[in-house]
Amino acid sequence: MAKLNYADAGVDREAADRLVGKIAGLAKSTLNKRVKSSVGGYASLFELDKKRWLAASTDGVGTKLKLAFELGRHDTIGIDLVAMSVNDLLCVGAEPLFFLDYFATGKLDTGVAEKVLEGIVAGCQQATCALVGGETAEMPSMYAPGEYDLAGFAVGFVKPRHVLPSSGAKKGVKPGDVLLGIGSSGFHSNGYSLLRKLLELDPSTPAEKKKIAAELLTPTRIYAKSLMPLIEKDAFKGLAHITGSGFLNVPRISEKVSYEITLPPASELPSIFGWMRTQSGLPLEELAQTFNLGIGMVCAVSSSQARDVSRRLKKAGEKVWEIGRVVKSKSGKGSQVLVTEGTETVTLNYS
Repeated sequence: MAKLNYADAGVDREAADRLVGKIAGLAKSTLNKRVKSSVGGYASLFELDKKRWLAASTDGVGTKLKLAFELGRHDTIGIDLVAMSVNDLLCVGAEPLFFLDYFATGKLDTGVAEKVLEGIVAGCQQATCALVGGETAEMPSMYAPGEYDLAGFAVGFVKPRHVLPSSGAKKGVKPGDVLLGIGSSGFHSNGYSLLRKLLELDPSTPAEKKKIAAELLTPTRIYAKSLMPLIEKDAFKGLAHITGSGFLNVPRISEKVSYEITLPPASELPSIFGWMRTQSGLPLEELAQTFNLGIGMVCAVSSSQARDVSRRLKKAGEKVWEIGRVVKSKSGKGSQVLVTEGTETVTLNYS
C-alpha cells in the first residue's frame, strides 16, 4: 500500500486555486457588459444579442499524456482533449459548436500526430461538434524525445433561458432537489500525477502493470448526445462535471445550498477504482476531492422529474444512479458536500 496523496505526487491544489483567483482579478479590467460569466466558471459566457449567447472553454489532458507515451498508444488521448472542454460547456447549458486543438512537440512525428488527430476527430464526432482548425508547433529542445503536449478550445451556443445553473424562485436549485450521478468511464483526465506514481510503486509484474496502464488510458466519456436533448427541455437545474477537485465541483451548481451524496456500490463501478484504493490507502476525504470515484457528471433535478430524467438518460446509454439530495446549509458553514460510502461519511467544505 503506497500511502500517497495528491500533494506527495507533486500537485498543490491550494496554490492552483489561489492562482485562479489572481487571474480573475487581472482579467476583470478586460471585461465588458457583454461578458455574462468569466474566469472561475465551467465555461465563460458572452452575449451576442439578447437571444444568443456564446460559451467558451479551454483545457488540456495533463499527465495522462505520459501513459500514452509509455504505451505508445496515441489514438484515444484526443478524445480526452475534446471531452474536457465540451463537458464543461454542457454545465452552462451550451451545445458544443466547434473545437480547435493545439499540438506541440520537440520533433514532429507525423505518424503519432495523425493518431492524436484521429482521437480528436472521434471526440468531436461524439460531441457532435466541428473540428474547424488547430495549430501544430515544432519546438526543438522544448520537449523530451517522443513527447508532446495538447490543449483544446471549444465554443458552444446557448439561449439565455437555457443557461445553467437555472435561477429564480421556481427554477433555481433548492433543498429537496434530487442529485443524479452519471457514470464515468474511469478516472477521465484527473488525478494522473498520483495515479502514475501509484502505478510506479505497484509491485505487480511488468505485464500486469502494462494492463493497468492500458485501463488507466480509457478515454473520458463525452456526455453531449445524452444531455443536450434534456438541457433543451429544461430538465436540469444544474450540472457539475466532476473533474479536478472531485466532488468539490458540486457546489459550483449553487453555493447557497449544501449537498448529500451517497456513492454507488464499488461492484457497479469500473474495477480500476478498486486498484487505486488498494494502492493508495487514502481516506475517503482525500479520494472524494481528488477523483470522480465513478461519477462523471452530477445532475440536479426537481424531485418530480428525477425518475423520468433518469429513465431518459439510461435510454440514451448512460449508467445512472440517484445519489443524493440538495439540502439546506448549516448556519455559518457555507456550502458543504457530505459524501457517504458504506458506513463512512466525510464533509467537504467549499470555499
